Amino acid sequence: MKSVATGLLLLATAIYVLARWQESTGAPEWVGYVSAAAEAGMIGALADWFAVTALFRHPLGLPIPHTAIIPTRKNVLGHSLGDFVGTNFLSEEVVRDKLHRAEITRRAGSWIANPEHAERVTSELATAVRGAVQVLRDEDVQEVLEQTLVRKVLDQPWGPPLGRILGQVFADGSHHNLVDLVCDRAYDWVRDNHETVLRVVSQRAPSWSPRFFDSMVADKIYAEVLSFAWAVKTDPDHQMRAAVDRFLVEFADDLQHDPKTMAKAEQIKQQVLEHPEVRNLVSSAWETAKAMLLDAAEDPSSELRIRVRDGLRSLGRRLVDEAPLRAKVDGWLEGAAVYVVSHYRSEITALITDTVERWDAEETSHKIESHVGRDLQFIRINGTVVGALAGLVIHTVTQVLV
Repeated sequence: MKSVATGLLLLATAIYVLARWQESTGAPEWVGYVSAAAEAGMIGALADWFAVTALFRHPLGLPIPHTAIIPTRKNVLGHSLGDFVGTNFLSEEVVRDKLHRAEITRRAGSWIANPEHAERVTSELATAVRGAVQVLRDEDVQEVLEQTLVRKVLDQPWGPPLGRILGQVFADGSHHNLVDLVCDRAYDWVRDNHETVLRVVSQRAPSWSPRFFDSMVADKIYAEVLSFAWAVKTDPDHQMRAAVDRFLVEFADDLQHDPKTMAKAEQIKQQVLEHPEVRNLVSSAWETAKAMLLDAAEDPSSELRIRVRDGLRSLGRRLVDEAPLRAKVDGWLEGAAVYVVSHYRSEITALITDTVERWDAEETSHKIESHVGRDLQFIRINGTVVGALAGLVIHTVTQVLV
């Protein structure tokens, strides 16, 4: 396009030179019109060449004021562009209107409701989970778990909350099944351990006591114990059961109000949590969870991926069908976007200004010229044509008036 514009200037120059030569040799009157048009065309072409060139460099290398505008005022232009973008594109009204008309939530819901798209998102999430789990160091995770879980448990007293829970359980009678189980097991143990009872009685009997007497006493004790165990097992209103209930209720109350019981509960808590097996449990819990996550992420037919995929499709359908939900999500998006542009507008526009400031002046001028130079050369071409027409009109009017 530079060649075309320059060629047009040379053509106008050649026509002007030829016309003036013809005029000097007595050419017809119409040659004067051609000469005037060619002269004005040259002036227009040169003027527009100067204007276009002045944007990017000094014409003919001469340091004429207000030329080489882009290289010398690059930073000012960058700041102006940043301010323009911040004012006209990053305002709250523009952002809200654009997001509202874009219908992001409805379109996202429609897209994710598609089974193929839901599977794609699930696959990408699985890849992200695998990457995150593999990047994490086991030692760091275990330390975090100990700090957030174990330490949290250590900081909280066990007595009062445990007492309240037990009190509610005992008040509802939910513990009766456990008492029944204990009574059944106690009766079964007594029934199946006759020899053990005999041996205990014999060991506790005086050395001078006859053996047959010890056997009689042991049988009697065994029978009484077995009868007592049977009575406790079969009678829901047995006094032993009532005693157990009273003990449990009192124990739950002591956990909440008795300082000694509460202190004992704290002591037991410390012993339990400081036990090496508990720390090993935290370590093994993370290892187990890690293995489960990796296996579930790897297997497309795993329950986890199926649930995630179905959940995404369900969410997509709801976003399409349920206007209140869609409006709520749109409101969240608009609010988040408005917050970002309101609080970080200067940082966003600084991306433009800082980038322009880092550019080399000559390189910037070359980049802009390479993008818009073709259109700018049309200015030169139009200047030549319009100048020639204007010169022709002026010469014609002059001849008419004179």
